[in-house]
Amino acid sequence: MTTPACLNACLNDLPSAVMSAFSSTASSAFRSASLVALAAAALAGPLDVCAAQNAPATQAASGAPLDVSIVYLGNPGDAGWTYAHERGISAAQKVLGGEMQLKRIENVPENADAERVFRDRAAKGDKVVIGTSFGYMDAMMKVARDYPDTVFLHCSGYKSARNLGNFNGKVYESAYLAGVLAGYTSKTHVLGFVGSVPIPEVIRNIDAFALGARSVAPQTVVKVVWISSWFDPGKERQAAETLIGMNADVLMQNTDSTATMSVAEAHHVHAFGWDSDMSQWGPHAHLGSVAYDWSRYYVKAIEAVRQGTWTNQPVYWGVKEGITDLVHVNAQAVPPEALSKLAERRAALVAGTLDPFAGPIKDQRGQTRVAAGTALSAADANRLDWFVDGVQGSLAQ
Repeated sequence: MTTPACLNACLNDLPSAVMSAFSSTASSAFRSASLVALAAAALAGPLDVCAAQNAPATQAASGAPLDVSIVYLGNPGDAGWTYAHERGISAAQKVLGGEMQLKRIENVPENADAERVFRDRAAKGDKVVIGTSFGYMDAMMKVARDYPDTVFLHCSGYKSARNLGNFNGKVYESAYLAGVLAGYTSKTHVLGFVGSVPIPEVIRNIDAFALGARSVAPQTVVKVVWISSWFDPGKERQAAETLIGMNADVLMQNTDSTATMSVAEAHHVHAFGWDSDMSQWGPHAHLGSVAYDWSRYYVKAIEAVRQGTWTNQPVYWGVKEGITDLVHVNAQAVPPEALSKLAERRAALVAGTLDPFAGPIKDQRGQTRVAAGTALSAADANRLDWFVDGVQGSLAQ
């Protein structure tokens, strides 16, 4: 098969990276149940069932499209996590054209239904099965053992097998960039964060947001209100209103609906979108959106399966690789120096010269957690259970 020039260009820009237990969609009940075990596993490196190996021969017959299915916890209408994956797989479908045949399955809960769906797709001959929610991990592991000739791609998990690999994005880098803009923009120096579930990855995003803001405005504080859910527009709206009542004039979220942005628009304060560009829900409020572009990964992974070169090596990409970024920045709402500093910090992330978690870093109690000249290790980042100095809130649900 001849690879199109546009695909080669895309693939050449996508170096491999290390893994993460980064998730944004699993239900709070599932994810809270095994928090300690999950936290210890991911960014420290792949806690694999077996070492990285080549997948079984899954190259499609010459001229035949590769059968691919993608399984969603919700539906693309959420404007958040599922929407971002749908945009990514749709873009990949356009690039790959007739090389793949795609099946979408929406609203699959993280229970026995998930295993049934994965098993059904593999039994029907799909060569690639994608699971986009952390809570699918065990179901995918079980089914992968029974269908060794199918490649399973899991977003945000940490378990792997010969024919199952993990992928995710360093969204905390984009949260840090959002913090830089927020630090310049806030008049009250109080930022509000609508938190989903207090697990390490969310704590990491809150901390990165605070570190970015305090790097340009040290007096800034970040107040956190938890809703114990990934998608609950009513609770998100209430939390956003509570934060505004606490004097926050810039809001951030780690939840999937557009409620926070809408509240910010109604109350004439600023906010950032999450997972995708949410500017249309707050034309005046919107400062930027922490967004994903999953197409880069999907193109590379699916083409690798087709060529018979895919391995289960975990993939963990960030701003450098273009899988996450702060998009649609509202230049009219921020001072010019903010845009200059944003460009500088973004360039440093791309160059690999900036680590948002480089020391010295103190926690809420003033204890040094990351010494000067060092950075938070991958293992510690994935079991993060403390807030940095300047964050006001607790980790209790």
